[in-house]
Amino acid sequence: MNSIKFTAVALAAAFGLNAALAQDTKPAAPALPPPSTKTGVTYATDIKPIFDVSCGKCHGAQRPSGGIVLTSIEGVLKGGKDGKILTVGDSTKGSLVKSVAHIGDPQSFMPKRAKALTAEQVGLIRAWIDQGAK
Repeated sequence: MNSIKFTAVALAAAFGLNAALAQDTKPAAPALPPPSTKTGVTYATDIKPIFDVSCGKCHGAQRPSGGIVLTSIEGVLKGGKDGKILTVGDSTKGSLVKSVAHIGDPQSFMPKRAKALTAEQVGLIRAWIDQGAK
């Protein structure tokens, strides 16, 4: 009788341990690259060149995907059909930074069919937003 109880306790412990190990082996969600330390980041000199090369094909003034125009500061700040894509002063809010960093829902990754922007580019975009998106 004691051996049955011991076996049941041992099995429960083994299954509990396996469940705990399975939880510990989940990959951590990717983190946003930190904001750049560069000061005085502006759309015209720092951000527009990134958007022109990586985003302009789909988010230019002619038929912008999702209504999002990234080739002008006015377009970026306006957002698209689903609303604003950034919160001025806080780069962790809004969809823009997560989309270009390929974090979160894969359906929202930008650019589509291409790799994410570099950590340095994402950091520069974050710094621009955090510094007031000017």
